[in-house]
Amino acid sequence: MKKLIFASALALAALAVAACGGNASRKAAEEAEAAEAAEAEKEQVIMEKTASLPAEPVFEIITSLGTIKIKLYEDTPLHRDNFAKLALSGFYNGILFHRVIDGFMIQAGDPLSKEENMMDRWGTGGPGYNVKAEILPNHNHKKGAIAAARRGDAANPARESSGSQFYLVQDAANCAQLDGQYTVYGETIEGLDVIDKIAAVQTDFRDRPVEPVKIITVKLAE
Repeated sequence: MKKLIFASALALAALAVAACGGNASRKAAEEAEAAEAAEAEKEQVIMEKTASLPAEPVFEIITSLGTIKIKLYEDTPLHRDNFAKLALSGFYNGILFHRVIDGFMIQAGDPLSKEENMMDRWGTGGPGYNVKAEILPNHNHKKGAIAAARRGDAANPARESSGSQFYLVQDAANCAQLDGQYTVYGETIEGLDVIDKIAAVQTDFRDRPVEPVKIITVKLAE
């Protein structure tokens, strides 16, 4: 009789554990489903905002050294819409200018630069996709131009752009060699002095600022 009672108790305990495990699994599945739905809703909102932007939207890149106001070009819609989508989603918040060359350009847009322990890989990160090239003869590397970074021609003969990394021209003469090779998709309309200020910071042998220069946020100009 005692053996029967003990066996019954074990069976009930096993059922209780199974039920508890089942509840935990259901809760985890429900939480994952809710998070997925929230992310999908967020993406939908961003897509709607992007679609409602003017043909040449103006964004403010607010950095730790000042604000750079840029206008994106209508005739480079893939890059315009991609930058807008990333900006509106907060992708650029907290990202560093990881490559700065005085007398040339300043580069940012790598999400890996948010992590100090990923320093050896700074300059290689992105959102996981590239953007088809939109290299047009009417857009050159004038001072303040914003252009998309990319891998070299050997690995990237189609000259596809990085999904998120961009650079701002500080010296037009030294960047003229890049005309016709990289997609220029906008220009600075305010804050050329901030570009100069960032370009002038002290850098190490890898062209990385010794004191981090951060993008606090990128927002649609009012």
